[in-house]
Amino acid sequence: MRVLVATDAWHPQVNGVVRSLEYLMSEAPSFGANISFLTPDDFRTVPLPGYREIRLALATVRRIEHALKSLRPNSVHIATEGPIGWVTRHVCQTRGYPFTTSYHTRFPEYLAARLPVPLKWSYAALRRFHNSGDGIMVGSPMLEQALKAHGFRNLMRWSRGVDAELFRPRSVRPLIFPGPVFLYVGRIAVEKNLEAFLDLDLPGSKVVVGDGPLRVRLRARFPQVHFLGTRTGPALADAYASADVFVFPSLTDTFGMVILEALACGLPVAAFPVMGPLDVIGKSGCGCLDPDLRRAALGALQVPREKCRVYALTYTWRESVRQFLDNVKQAHGVLADVAPPLFVS
Repeated sequence: MRVLVATDAWHPQVNGVVRSLEYLMSEAPSFGANISFLTPDDFRTVPLPGYREIRLALATVRRIEHALKSLRPNSVHIATEGPIGWVTRHVCQTRGYPFTTSYHTRFPEYLAARLPVPLKWSYAALRRFHNSGDGIMVGSPMLEQALKAHGFRNLMRWSRGVDAELFRPRSVRPLIFPGPVFLYVGRIAVEKNLEAFLDLDLPGSKVVVGDGPLRVRLRARFPQVHFLGTRTGPALADAYASADVFVFPSLTDTFGMVILEALACGLPVAAFPVMGPLDVIGKSGCGCLDPDLRRAALGALQVPREKCRVYALTYTWRESVRQFLDNVKQAHGVLADVAPPLFVS
């Protein structure tokens, strides 16, 4: 089976979408599947206004048609609703190519946090985008319920995994801060609600890993907080293994893969009881979910670290990739390595 994935999220971005696609690419061959990608690397790009580290691709119909003709995938998966996603959707619709989509980011809520755009307008555009495909992959039960309420159809579950070899507990902390250490990992942007964490009166140290448009302003406002910048791979694992509690203040994330990474390092989680934390933590006892984030952070100090590690091991990337490929087969009836006929010019 050959699948072409069209995505606006790609390196050097550091986020859950990019990580999910990286593991999809590495694990798919073990299932006899070949995954190809259309990314911003295939087009000219311009910086996203107000968020220059994200590049917007100047996607063209011609380039995407060429990819379909040369790769002849069995199906197309559109991972994002950016320029590449919209143009790929147009080509698939006009040329009769089967495609699925995935819903990773609550763009209506993110947009509303920046601009006075009514949620119903944004959801109408996204509903039109996603419902035109053969299936919409979502990461969690709560997201599935929320999208159903907004009129999205053909929803399919695609959970996430964690690299349990990279993210693991350590006998000695790689980084030393006055304890207890409360850690945040993620974008430093308005939609992450980071100030809800930084404003807390907590003992010990607060550590922030990540970058984004609010980093300079928040660093100046909270000089006592340790801002470590972007970290990936072993350096990121070191940050998790050096903390006591992982604090996840977001109110808008659809899953929160950083939660799994923290748990795999034996780090209990403190978060609001909202989509993402409720789906991942649930009733596992591996964290504290409370409308009072300070109470949650202090309560999480009492959670056994071994319990978090054991729970995280129930999430694997192999199972995540199997779900993805099963969804493609279910949506398109792809049971053999036969591509759709080449479209007629």
